[in-house]
Amino acid sequence: MSVIVNRYKCGYCGACVGVCPVGALELAETWIEVDNTCTSCGACAKICPVGALELVVIR
Repeated sequence: MSVIVNRYKCGYCGACVGVCPVGALELAETWIEVDNTCTSCGACAKICPVGALELVVIR
């Protein structure tokens, strides 16, 4: 699984950054970066007020 950020929906509020238990998300200027320490726990997707983050299966 991987976290995908919809940049057209994201309001860059940073809520996802604050809830990530491993610090895999970073608010970099006007976008969210997800690094390879992401465990796909889904906390970021649950907290996002506009539904901009999504867990997807990567094949």
